[in-house]
Amino acid sequence: MTLANATPSDPKIGNNVELKQTRLGQYVHLGDDAVFEEVEVGDYSYTAGHNQIHYATIGKFVSIATYVRINPGNHPTYQRIAQHHFTYRSSAYGLGEDDNDFFNWRREHAVTVGHDVWIGHNAVIMPGVTVGNGAVIGSSAVVTKDVEPFSIVAGVAAKKIGMRFEDSLIERIERSQWWNWSHETLQERMPEFRDLDSFVEKYL
Repeated sequence: MTLANATPSDPKIGNNVELKQTRLGQYVHLGDDAVFEEVEVGDYSYTAGHNQIHYATIGKFVSIATYVRINPGNHPTYQRIAQHHFTYRSSAYGLGEDDNDFFNWRREHAVTVGHDVWIGHNAVIMPGVTVGNGAVIGSSAVVTKDVEPFSIVAGVAAKKIGMRFEDSLIERIERSQWWNWSHETLQERMPEFRDLDSFVEKYL
């Protein structure tokens, strides 16, 4: 599609962005200098740039800051004598065929990020992790375990430091599934999105 034919709902992709078997939803924005490999990005989600995201499903309305990495590669620390990637990227060194089983392990440990998640600058989400709806990942956090919905985690390794809302409100938000509302409904209800009490009173 040419820029002349683009519509506001089409994904906006920055400079030097590499997409490999990746699906983008509507109103998605991808910042400059990033790599996406076998990733699904939901409607309205954005990445601020300099991101590397592999084998992951990203929900709707997800905010991903600069330098976030999701599902980074690991080196064989305990499984092999050598940690260096010549043992699995062998063809690059003229040492035979690549070890596809090594790469398939990461694919089989995909990351899932729910809806309306905020991932702070320089955070890393390790393979196999699921991040619940509405969660917050602090800047420079290293997430090695699942993150419960609407929780706030930070640190290395990341630990829960709080919750965004009380349990009863979280349950009502989850039931509303506002992230699945139509574009027209979002537009109509924008004033309430800008005021928590009004939103709760009218739609929860």
